Amino acid sequence: MSAAHVDYKAAIGASVAQRLARHPSGFKIPSNDIDIFVIRDFLTAKECEGLVRKIDRERIPSKLLAPSSDPEFRTSESCNLDSKDPLVIQVEAKLTALTGIEPSHGETIQGQRYAVGQQFKPHHDYFHQSEAYWEEMDRCGGQRTWTAMAFLNMPEEGGQTHFPRVGIKVAPRTGNLLIWNNLDAHGLPNPATLHQGMPVMAGTKYVITKWHRERPWIVSSATYY
Repeated sequence: MSAAHVDYKAAIGASVAQRLARHPSGFKIPSNDIDIFVIRDFLTAKECEGLVRKIDRERIPSKLLAPSSDPEFRTSESCNLDSKDPLVIQVEAKLTALTGIEPSHGETIQGQRYAVGQQFKPHHDYFHQSEAYWEEMDRCGGQRTWTAMAFLNMPEEGGQTHFPRVGIKVAPRTGNLLIWNNLDAHGLPNPATLHQGMPVMAGTKYVITKWHRERPWIVSSATYY
């Protein structure tokens, strides 16, 4: 990895963090190890309801980029939302205005649904360069930088997003956006961003997730999570 690539990713991390820190409805979750923010009421109730309907129509069993021997590793359902849909375009525009990240660097927004007992065990959103998928991921946009996850509803119990290495748990709240940098201050993958979607204990959980890349993203059939 060249020094220029690392410096660029570090600059993107710092730029987005500064924008989020200035947002009137946002706050940084205290941590010395990761940059992680919550933006309250990022999506309206109407936007959330519309996205939930789309997820319910299109959901299929969630997939993994790298295989796992654990059948319970990721048990949710998910779908890639239509980037030409007016509501999706509206949400994309809000995310771009919030982060300042070039739209071309963003992957397709993914919708996710967790029923009772469903979960996504601890994982990183950044790509591990030792994995077989890395060559293709590098070709189609490179490393992931920021993850933006919006909660579309509040399940009756459970479903928190847990960062076990830094002791952070974020409960789903309708319309709130959870956003974090998967890289450290030097632009390198940050192991402290290990996180999980904890099992839903009652009700159903809906979220959307958008991942951003270091370079313009090229659609890849292997991009699942």
